[in-house]
Amino acid sequence: MTAADSLRRRPPADLDPVERLAATRAAMEEAVDLECGPAIPLPVVVDLDADGVPCRLYANRPDAPLLVYVHGGGWCYGSIETVDRVCRRIADRSGCAVLSVGYRLAPEHVYPAALDDVETVLSFVRKNPIGVDPSRLAIGGDSAGAQLATIVARRQRDAATPLDQQILIYPALDPMTASESYAGLGEYGLDRASMRLAWETYVPERMRRLSPDVAIFATADLAGMPPTLIITAEYDVLRDEGADYADALATAGVPVVHTRYMGMNHGFARKLAVIDAARAATDQVAASLRAALTF
Repeated sequence: MTAADSLRRRPPADLDPVERLAATRAAMEEAVDLECGPAIPLPVVVDLDADGVPCRLYANRPDAPLLVYVHGGGWCYGSIETVDRVCRRIADRSGCAVLSVGYRLAPEHVYPAALDDVETVLSFVRKNPIGVDPSRLAIGGDSAGAQLATIVARRQRDAATPLDQQILIYPALDPMTASESYAGLGEYGLDRASMRLAWETYVPERMRRLSPDVAIFATADLAGMPPTLIITAEYDVLRDEGADYADALATAGVPVVHTRYMGMNHGFARKLAVIDAARAATDQVAASLRAALTF
């Protein structure tokens, strides 16, 4: 079950909103084995407390470069468990370590809680010996997690602590849900109504949705952002905003690779057990990381 499924499929009507939210989150985790397959064994798989933010570290070897990974789920769903298989495969294929972030979810914790949590994790990684090389550091995520990742990457650039790469898998970037792909692709899973609900839940104050810490397109200058891999899906309403961001980065002089996976819809990349393209996309992420961080 993806975040789109979660927003579209309703648990039993007799559940109150809190129970419904919990049931949907649990259903996403229960679907992991079926959709994502068995867990790849790694020498290091350990849960960490990063100054109050739960994380899980995956690694094949000590002192490896690190990808901080931020899961998707409309800022309301998803967890370390829902991306466990993806993180394992990336670590296994790339030779890099992966640190998966269990950030606080809306509506219990609205903006900027999730953003603060991801930045807390980056600060923790740089200050604490956890067996990785923090001098070679990337950030990435899928959907809502990709939005958090690129906002954090921009903030790190502005703080003169730039990251080495960002990986954005079908990123959710436009709080106004204005791109043309919304008009024709809503029947394939994620739709405009679901994304509007997700944005409104994460950032209840409308005017804040127009700020650079929410809408990356509100950033005046993208120069100096890290080299970027963007993955989009042909039948995803977020397709055009991902492509537009790739164009904006390229215009700003940022090295960017944009790959559109044809025939795919939103959420495909984590379904490693059932979609061939999911394995290809995850391996593309791993290859990109290896090329960017192995120096």
